[in-house]
Amino acid sequence: MKHYMFLIAYQPGDLSAASEEARAAFFEQHGAFSAFVAEHGKELASAALDDVETATTVRHVNGEIVVSDGPFAQTSEIIGGYYQVELPDLDTAIAAVRLLPPSYSLEIRPISTIT
Repeated sequence: MKHYMFLIAYQPGDLSAASEEARAAFFEQHGAFSAFVAEHGKELASAALDDVETATTVRHVNGEIVVSDGPFAQTSEIIGGYYQVELPDLDTAIAAVRLLPPSYSLEIRPISTIT
C-alpha cells in the first residue's frame, strides 16, 4: 500500500448559498469517496482548511525570513482541504478522486518514505 496526499483546489464560493440539492450532492460525493477509500485502503487524515484570508506565508528573502499575511500565490483557485489516504496504487487513487465534486481540481501526491 502507498500513502497519498490529495490536495483539493477550487474556486472560492459560499456553499451555504448553494441550493439544497447542490449541497446534498456535494456531501454525497464526499461520502462516496470515503466509502471507496475504506473499501480499497484507508483514510489516514482529512480536513477542510480555513479561509485563504487566514493564511500566513513565510519566505526566505536575501538571507532573512519574511512573514506576510495571505497565501503563497495569488490564483483564482485556492487549496481548501486535503485527504491523506493509503491505497494500493495510483490507478486506485485516481478512481477515488473521480468520486469527489467535479468543481474540484485535485492534485495527487505520493508521500515520500525516506528511510
